[in-house]
Amino acid sequence: MKLCSSLRLFVLSVQARLPRRVHRHRHRCYCSVSAENVENSETSVKRFKTKLSSGPSFQDFIKVSSTSKSQDSQTEYEEPYLPQISPTNSQKVYFETYGCQMNVNDTEIAWSILQKGGYLRTSELSEADVVLLVTCSVREKAEQTIWNRLKQLTALKTKRLKDKTQLKIGVLGCMAERLKAELLEKEKLVDVIAGPDAYRDLPRLLTLAHGGQRASNVLLSLEETYADVMPIHTSGHSAFVSIMRGCDNMCSFCVVPFTRGRERSRPVSSILEEVSMLSDQGVKEVTLLGQNVNSYRDVSEAQFSCSELGSRLSRGFSTVYRAKQGGLRFTELLDRVSLVDPTMRIRFTSPHPKDFPDEVLQLIQERKNICKQIHLPAQSGSSRILQTMRRGYTREAYLELVDNIRKIIPGVSLSSDFITGFCGETEEDHQQTLSLLREVGYNIGFLFAYSMRKKTHAYHRLQDDIPAEVKQRRLEELISVFREEANKVNSTLIGSTQLVLVEG
Repeated sequence: MKLCSSLRLFVLSVQARLPRRVHRHRHRCYCSVSAENVENSETSVKRFKTKLSSGPSFQDFIKVSSTSKSQDSQTEYEEPYLPQISPTNSQKVYFETYGCQMNVNDTEIAWSILQKGGYLRTSELSEADVVLLVTCSVREKAEQTIWNRLKQLTALKTKRLKDKTQLKIGVLGCMAERLKAELLEKEKLVDVIAGPDAYRDLPRLLTLAHGGQRASNVLLSLEETYADVMPIHTSGHSAFVSIMRGCDNMCSFCVVPFTRGRERSRPVSSILEEVSMLSDQGVKEVTLLGQNVNSYRDVSEAQFSCSELGSRLSRGFSTVYRAKQGGLRFTELLDRVSLVDPTMRIRFTSPHPKDFPDEVLQLIQERKNICKQIHLPAQSGSSRILQTMRRGYTREAYLELVDNIRKIIPGVSLSSDFITGFCGETEEDHQQTLSLLREVGYNIGFLFAYSMRKKTHAYHRLQDDIPAEVKQRRLEELISVFREEANKVNSTLIGSTQLVLVEG
């Protein structure tokens, strides 16, 4: 390439201009520089500058040269250095989504980006040129499901090669960030790796993959919210709207801060635009999403009078990070979203118990289209275990919050998350969790046995010392008590009339 030869000339010119004492090793070495050498070096520099000014720019390496160039501005560098997929020869992409609601939303974001890149979407695996798995790393079982699926897809890829057709496999999301080395180098099961903050890079990564390379981008961002990317909604009358990404809470069991990065909020204007668009499409229910959704803070907005009220921690709660100042808070966002379409139901998940000031609760009670349902993750009923988990509250503070919620929002429906078998959990700790389930009485519960995740505080500082059979027995007991109490809660609704959204 001409650029390479130019660089070589530059290196030679630099060498020609070295001082007489070239370098200090064990022995001194000298070189003489004649007037002829100096003249040659100056000529080389001029030649290099000429070639540099007429050579390709950085943009020539990453995009196709414009076809609308005038006839008199011809250049030697007409072809792109990276081949692009032509929209007239579009590839078909097939998505499989695993894990939480955030991954459903991530799929819609990734598809929006790829559609603009000229791709088509297919719901049939047999038609796909590209298979993208949007993955979860929260629990070991979720990752094992992906590993098994990758082996199945690799077998399909091998069969395709025999039939002289290609299939590219990509892993997106949390597992991509956490297990890049294993996926790309050790197992060699995938062609493309893209972390949660790298979806904009998918067209380039897939271009490299189609050129025969393995490509990855798992860099985490302090700013990326995909605010200017409108997700393509495809799932009926309800939709998920991401309002923030990442998490700062650093609970000792949780890998999310390491796979999705630091907490940052999407601008309120972008959120309202998406909710309005969904309303126009006939969507009847929107769920606002975030890892710590009720700590939302749009710092691009001016500080409102209610902002700092909404930023106060609920009594008896604390954080491991310094509270942020200023900006528009979750109460104001929830208020604005609920006004977009008074007939559209509004929900939000997943919140943290620390961020429930009375202003949020009063708004939920007052606004008819905000569902009277709150997800209130407890994780454990033992104050000792909650401290080990770094949750920032005690059992007593949690129960006080439950009482306050029920006082402000009579008839509220509560759901929760619980982890059993966490590091150092005793039978007494387990019994306290069972008693919390009985005392609160949840409508919905998400209950799991603990699995150690690399990078977390627990992985570095604690010991996963509860045997698997004990975890399983405790989990079964939790499920049994939860179902018993949920039955009691649900039975109180018998004979009442409820407004129901039929989704299918």
